[in-house]
Order: sequence, then C-alpha cells, then structure tokens
Amino acid sequence: MNRRTFISTLAPALTLPVLLTRCSSTRNPNVVLVVVDDLGWADLGCYGSTFYETPEIDRFARQAVLFRHAYAASPVCSPTRAAIMTGQHPARLQITDWIPGQDPQDRLMVGPQDNHELGLEYITLAEALKRHDYKTYFAGKWHLGDEGYFPEDQGFDVNLGGHHRGSPPGGYFSPYNNPRLGDGPEGEYLPDRLTSEAIQFIEENQDAPFFLNISYYTVHTPIQASPRHIEKYEQKASQLNAEESIFEEERAGRTKLRQDDPAYASMVTAMDENFGRLWRTLEQLGLDEDTVVVFTSDNGGLSTLGPNRTAPTSNGALRAGKGWCYEGGIRVPLIISAPGRMRAGEVNDVPVISSDLYPTILDIAVGEKDGQQAIDGMSLVPVLEGASTLGREALHWHFPHYHGSMWTPGAAIRSGDWKLIEFYEEKRAELYHLGQDPGERTNLADQYPERTDSLRTALKQWQESVGAQMATWK
Repeated sequence: MNRRTFISTLAPALTLPVLLTRCSSTRNPNVVLVVVDDLGWADLGCYGSTFYETPEIDRFARQAVLFRHAYAASPVCSPTRAAIMTGQHPARLQITDWIPGQDPQDRLMVGPQDNHELGLEYITLAEALKRHDYKTYFAGKWHLGDEGYFPEDQGFDVNLGGHHRGSPPGGYFSPYNNPRLGDGPEGEYLPDRLTSEAIQFIEENQDAPFFLNISYYTVHTPIQASPRHIEKYEQKASQLNAEESIFEEERAGRTKLRQDDPAYASMVTAMDENFGRLWRTLEQLGLDEDTVVVFTSDNGGLSTLGPNRTAPTSNGALRAGKGWCYEGGIRVPLIISAPGRMRAGEVNDVPVISSDLYPTILDIAVGEKDGQQAIDGMSLVPVLEGASTLGREALHWHFPHYHGSMWTPGAAIRSGDWKLIEFYEEKRAELYHLGQDPGERTNLADQYPERTDSLRTALKQWQESVGAQMATWK
C-alpha cells in the first residue's frame, strides 16, 4: 500500500450506526488505561495496517470511539507518560526527554538539563482517583524516576514491573531481571504475564471501583518475536514485493516505508491478543458497561533511524517516526470506550493530545477535571458525546534535545489544519497544511510567510508561558 492511498483506508470497519451507550450502574465506573510502548499510528488494522493483524483491538474499536488525530504529548516516552499522569504538558513539568536522555556534548547545541523523575508534589491520576476510594494497580513500564519515584510512591497500591528503565532489562522472556517483577517459568512471555496478573486484579476487585494502568513494554526494542505468531508473519513477509523501495532519506537518517518485519508483527499481534483477554474479562464479568477503557501509545512508531540502522515498523502515510515532530513521531492510536458518555462506533477527527486523558478520565469517573492542580489538557467528554470541536487554539510539542532517530532540537505547533515545525540548528521553520498534505511533503513556509511568522510567534509565547527550557548554543 502506498503512502498516498493509506489514509483513505483508515478504519473501514468502523462506519457503523452511532449509538450512545449507557452505563449499567450508578457507582463510579472502573478505569482501565492501556498504554503500549512505541506503537505507531498505522500499526493496527483499524488504523489501516494490512500486514499486522489486530482483530481484538479492531473489535474493541467498533464498540468505542476511535480518534484519527490523536497525538502524544512528546515524540519520546517519558514526557508523554508524565503528561498522562498529571494532565500537564511535558514542557511545564520540565520532563522533555526520555529519562535520562543522551545529551551528546559534541553537537552544535546542548539540550537543557531536564528533570529525571516525576516530582512527588504532582497529583497523579492514581492519587486523584484514590481520593474517591479507587483501588489502583500498575503493571508494566513506568520510566518516570528511580527509587522513591516508582508507581507505589505515586498513588498505586500495587506495582508490577514498573521501575526506572525504559525497556525490559531482561528482555521479553523470563527471567526478567526486573526489580519490581518476580520471574515466572523459564520462557514466560512478558505481555502474557502482565495481562494474567492484571486480570487477577480485576477479578479480585470487581465489587469496588478500580483503576488499572497496564503499560506494556512491548513493542519497544529489543524486538523479540512471540513464538505463537512468528511463523505466520514470516510467511506473509516472504510474499511481499522484494523490488519495492522501502526506505527514504530523512535528513541524516532514513525512514522505513513498509511494514514487513515478522518479529515486530508477532509482538503487535501478541499485544492485541492480550488486550483481547482484558476486554473479554470485563465482558464476561459484566463490567464492560461499568468501565472506562482507554487504549493509546506513548509516541509514534520507530520508523526513522541513522543510515546504517533498520527500524522495525512504518507509520504509513505519515512522515518520519519516533523522536521526530513530524506526524509519524507524534500521532498515535487512541480508542476510548466510555459507556454513557460516548457515541459508540464513531471515528473522530478532532485533534487531541495525551494530556487530555487526565481530565477526561477524572471527568467521567468522578465528575472532576483537574485533580486539584492546574492542567494543560482538556476533557474529551464533549467530543465523545458528539461535539465537533474542543475550542482549543493550538497543540504544542517541545523537544529541545538530540535523539537517536537523527532528530535535532526543535519544537512544533498545530493550529487548525496548519502545522509549523522549528529546527533550531538550521534556524528555520517548515509549514504544512495537514488537511491537504497529511504526509507533510510540501513546505509552505515561503509561500505563506505571514502565517509562518504568526505561528512561530505563538509557539514562542506558549513556550514562555509554560517556562519551557531551551536548547543552547555551545
């Protein structure tokens, strides 16, 4: 499938009659937040993938609301996770790089010394829900600080596997070498283990409101195949056109244009299988109508790396990938089921961002929006119920660091369909109209100098308003 036709194929199975679902209970609803690491916008069948097979998530999407213009708060993981936990923008939190980042000293600029943990002074989503007697459970990747800043220090009653590392230290098979996760039988697959224990938590706490945050380490590197699915994808890969060009240059790096990695595909399907186990458990226990379920990713898919490295996935029609402020690096899957507060089966094109999840979950679960602290996100309840806009002026991204994807320090702003990206080393900006050019192929900065200047000014004013730390020249 080429990049020009990809977007027109999105969510073909989701064009169903829209029905407002109703909650079956008057108690506060349960909350299940599923965050998949590095899952790309185009990595699911319901978002257009024809190579990866995700029948469970596709089925879930048909009963929920799928957002086609959902964004991560950052093109890398830790900042986005901090935004989800607090509702604040990473720049305001001064967590703008993955923890601890690279901070190379031999480049033209130096990134700021940002925070290496989420401060205990912030009221996390778990802490806000605990105030309303929620049982709270965390499973999987945390990556928001070391000892003293783990999930159990930030409002979670139970922490299974969350610590300071951003990738599974022992890989995806037991023994895990994880200080917050005991080993299982030799060869046990990590997503299976996290899901099984999460299901046990649901079964044991179904009589009172609970908050389950399952944050899969998968599909982050190391790419280690699921034995259950690898053979199928090796066969699919062997049938692809070997003559097709599958890379394009992206400044000093290169971007993969085709989904064809069997091991990565097997990891996607194993994740889908495990999400299906969670969703079916809720259905079997009769909890699906009393549970808010949010499924998303922390940044775009890993498709862009240095010239001698091969990335595992492709973001379809979108440009670049993880680490970049082009659409491929920041646009992510987002699917929300909120019984009583949504038009089921809808495909929504309102631009939304990770920091919106905090006020949205609190709004639906307990009738609050801010957890008693200032937030940058907005509740998505109006658009879940059918509104065509949130009335927000712009979305912003601040990534003043170097990254292994070959990104150099910069930032971006989206206002309506217009998007501007600044590259600080080059002292220049690029302007795109996403409505006409979702793949960001035609830079309109010279054609629309006044709009370019106004967006650069707006971006700078926003950075100043949140106290954003900037990269500096050496």
